[in-house]
Amino acid sequence: MSSNSKQNNNLTFNEQCYELLLKIPKGRVTTYKAIAQALNCKAYQAVGNAMNQNPNPISVPCHRVVNSDGRLGGYAFGSNHKIELLTKEGIIVQDGKILDFNKVLLEFND
Repeated sequence: MSSNSKQNNNLTFNEQCYELLLKIPKGRVTTYKAIAQALNCKAYQAVGNAMNQNPNPISVPCHRVVNSDGRLGGYAFGSNHKIELLTKEGIIVQDGKILDFNKVLLEFND
């Protein structure tokens, strides 16, 4: 787990997740697990719940969060829309998985 992340204790868990999402550039993805680890916890499902409750999905790119094995995972607007958004950013999705996953994966300890 990363002890390098700076948590802002004035933010809720969900808000801390969203702060991390803002650091993911177009053309990259991260995982629920990586976000949890950056927040020094193992609450992967809570990260997924935060993504589902994202009040600003246009400006806070929760579509860039996928499963640890490269599978897409859920998306509030449906998986087809998630694929469409990722494709526009240069991510190739094939059979429900990110192609060249390790090349586009952003870990917050990078």
